[in-house]
Amino acid sequence: MESRHTESPDVDRRDVAGGEVGSGTVERGGPGSGPAVRRLVARVRPPLPALGVLLILAGVSDLLPWGGLAGFVVLLAFGLLDRVRPPAAPVRVVESPVHGPWRALNSPATKVPSHGVNSLGQTHAIDLAYDPPGGGHPGRTGEQWRRAEEYPAFGQPVRSPVDGVVVRVHQRRRDHRARSGGWSVLYLLVVEGFVRQVGGTRWLAGNHVVVRADDGACAALVHLRRGSVRVRPGERVVAGQQLAECGNSGNSSEPHLHVQLCDSPRLAAAAGLPMAFRGGAPDGGDGLPADGELLDVGRDAAAG
Repeated sequence: MESRHTESPDVDRRDVAGGEVGSGTVERGGPGSGPAVRRLVARVRPPLPALGVLLILAGVSDLLPWGGLAGFVVLLAFGLLDRVRPPAAPVRVVESPVHGPWRALNSPATKVPSHGVNSLGQTHAIDLAYDPPGGGHPGRTGEQWRRAEEYPAFGQPVRSPVDGVVVRVHQRRRDHRARSGGWSVLYLLVVEGFVRQVGGTRWLAGNHVVVRADDGACAALVHLRRGSVRVRPGERVVAGQQLAECGNSGNSSEPHLHVQLCDSPRLAAAAGLPMAFRGGAPDGGDGLPADGELLDVGRDAAAG
């Protein structure tokens, strides 16, 4: 079967780091930092948060007199290394993983890195929240901890953006309550986020599926509903095939889908790759919606 995952030199996608992307290549990283060095940085970052915390705890408990200082140095090194962006890569055009109207959040069409960090291959990731006609989203007022089922995105089908092979599946994390108020969101950012960062990829991503496309790029679909994954590692899938349902697992404030392309199925050590959805731009061309804009691909299919 012909792959629907292509590299396009003609993608018209907004990129705040460099205006229009017309060459298909997005330059990232500082002067003199070669591709090999930037990939190496992505590979060595993962253990640093946990190592830093362990050293600090060892210092506090007097097991290592110098542990506190060493731990802070390690955490500082992680922060500095996270500023190193992945090497330049062509914009890959993939299929939208969702059908119907989804609101974009943390989009690389607005800023890069889209989530403020380069770790976990998130440089060009996008978050999508289902926004059906007539509303239905409970918003961020009232309760601090809402049930995930109150959000219209919860349980919506999630599809493969590429033709490829499933290389990673995790679906044992529970779907927790949404952080729907100011205090609960602050708790997520300050306390939960840090604990999950130390815990590692599965705590941050929650339930997720990674598909390796035919050209080697990996599409990661994150924060899936527990028990909803329909595929297994080694299974061949095609673009548009349903893989799972949207959930609220991992480091997520509310049910939504986090989508990214990266160069490794091991997200902890992955470098992000730029992408565009076929027909995903607001004008109907290939691209990505900016923050607050709608991605509305396959509405007829969703309705059917």
